[in-house]
Amino acid sequence: MTFNKNDARGVKQPYNDPLVVMLTIEGFNTKRVLVDNGNSADIIYFPAFQQLKLDPGRLRPFDSPLVSFSGDRVYPKGIVMLAVTVGTYPRQLTRQIDFLVVDCPSSYNVIIGRPALNKWKASTSTYCLKVKFPTENGVGEVRGDQILARECYQAVFAAKENHTWTIEEKEEEKTKALETVELIEGDATKTTRIGTTMSLETRTKIIQFLRENLDVFAWSHDDMPGISPEIIQHRLNVDPGRKPIKQRRRTFAPERDQAVTDEVSKLLAAGFIREVYYPDLLANVVLVKKANEKWRMYMDFTDLNKACPKDSFPLPRIDQLVDSTAGHKLLTFMDAFSGVQPDKNG
Repeated sequence: MTFNKNDARGVKQPYNDPLVVMLTIEGFNTKRVLVDNGNSADIIYFPAFQQLKLDPGRLRPFDSPLVSFSGDRVYPKGIVMLAVTVGTYPRQLTRQIDFLVVDCPSSYNVIIGRPALNKWKASTSTYCLKVKFPTENGVGEVRGDQILARECYQAVFAAKENHTWTIEEKEEEKTKALETVELIEGDATKTTRIGTTMSLETRTKIIQFLRENLDVFAWSHDDMPGISPEIIQHRLNVDPGRKPIKQRRRTFAPERDQAVTDEVSKLLAAGFIREVYYPDLLANVVLVKKANEKWRMYMDFTDLNKACPKDSFPLPRIDQLVDSTAGHKLLTFMDAFSGVQPDKNG
């Protein structure tokens, strides 16, 4: 299937009109059908569903919401399978298409998205305002209605409608493609998750590789002893002309105060921090609630940032890490998933 200059004949230039066509749905000629490759679902709006005099009993439940680019959510009234004919005889196709029935204002009757286009094995050209698809009698086509497209676009623009939707996956469906594996057999506290769609051979190799490199995982503060200064170290570039600043002490609610105490105790026990005595330079902690309702603790380095001139502190290149054990493990880990084996030069 190809598009050439002849396919663009009759199209008024210049333009940026959407591709709006007419299809035969359940035996009725249906206009104002938007062809949108960005849609992950085929949609029929409820007024059009009623005008086609379709039996509401044909609706099947559909409980996942549709989400637009602006974040708006709409719950469909259901899903229905309809016979759709595209093209003209003898080069036409009739396919059963699942449509989500959406009850919200729209200048369009129907939106054809990727599922229907894939069923038709169709190609679209917004420049030619045309859809082409293979049939038993050759390549069929349907041309867009440019005048109607402009009317719809003006109405959409005036009403600020959303017409590009994606189906929001449920949390359980997002995690369904992952499985939990124990990196130490019999120890349920040391686990990670890998994909379930890979082959058995790949799965076995990945699990073996992860178990051979257990030392790169950290399940608690005690598992992160730090990095040797021989590999990398960072120094604060503090302006010596700046005077130390002691921030005023902030008070916390009991819940936050307990969270700070618990976090400081963990860091002290792991040797990440130590107690010092210089009250001329003090900064408060800041608590931010995480998605799991626990608290994450940060330091308020506002004054320290002002005292440090902006610089581009260079990180070491990967090839400079090769001589170190940690650097070689990093390269091995990266190359294991890229299919490339590191040589002695990195």
